[in-house]
Amino acid sequence: MSSKLSLVRPTTRNKASGVDAAQLPQNVALYQQIKDFIASKIQDGTWNAGDRLPSENDLVVQFGMSRMTVNRALRELVEQGRIKRIAGVGSFVADEKPQANLLQIVSLAEDIRRRGHDYQCNVVTVERVSASLEIASALGLGTGESVFHTVCVHLEDGVPMQLEDRYVNPRVVPDFIQQDFHREQPSDFLVRTVLFDQMEHVVDAVLPTAAQASLLQMDAHLPCLLLTRRTWTRETPITLVRCLHPGTRYRLGSRFRTDGNAVTS
Repeated sequence: MSSKLSLVRPTTRNKASGVDAAQLPQNVALYQQIKDFIASKIQDGTWNAGDRLPSENDLVVQFGMSRMTVNRALRELVEQGRIKRIAGVGSFVADEKPQANLLQIVSLAEDIRRRGHDYQCNVVTVERVSASLEIASALGLGTGESVFHTVCVHLEDGVPMQLEDRYVNPRVVPDFIQQDFHREQPSDFLVRTVLFDQMEHVVDAVLPTAAQASLLQMDAHLPCLLLTRRTWTRETPITLVRCLHPGTRYRLGSRFRTDGNAVTS
C-alpha cells in the first residue's frame, strides 16, 4: 500500500490575523506560497505599513508547514524590504520605500521631510585630491589635476538611505570646497548655485564594499542600487557623483509623458 504526502490546508480562518490557508497559490514551492500570500495581502491593502503580521508560530499552525519553511519566507521578505522583524516582538509590514526620480535632481532632504520623516546628513569627507584617470576623464580634466571630493551619508529617521561619493570640477565651482556642508548638503548647494543644462543617469545593481556596507549599516552580501550621475553646463562637466542605495530601503524610478516631459505631481 502506497502513501502520498500532501500539504494540509485548513479551511478555518484566524480572525485575529486574517490568515486563510485556502488563499495560498498552488504548484509553487512551499516557502514561496507563504511569501506570495503575505505579499498579496500587502499589495491589496489588507495589511498596511506598520501592521503586525501573523507570528511564525501562527503561520506554522495555519498552513501546516515547517518552521524552517516559514522562517525562510519571512527572511526573504525582510531582504526584499517588504517586512521588518523585531526580535522578541514580531514581524511588521515595512514602510513603503521612497522612490527617486531618474529624470531630475531631487533634494533628498526635502523629499524625506515632505514625507514627515527626520533627515540627517553625516559628512564623512571634504577634501581636495588629485584626479585619477577615471575622474579626470569624466570631468574633462588632466590626470593628476586638482578636484574636489566629498563623501556623505544621508539618513532617514536615523537609518542610512544613501551613500553619496562626489567629485566636483574646480574650474566650474571654485568655491565648492569652502562651503559648510553640515548646513547645506553638496547636491543642494550645486543645484542652487550652478546652472546645469545636461544630465546623465546610469543605474547599476552592485554589491557594496566592506567600507560602504559599514557606512550604510547593512550586510555586505545584500545588493545595492548605484546611481551614477554626471552634469554639464555649456558642455563643460560639473560633477560626477555615485549614489549608493541599499536595495531593501530604496528604489529608483520615473513617470513621464509620451512627449518626454516628467510628471511632477
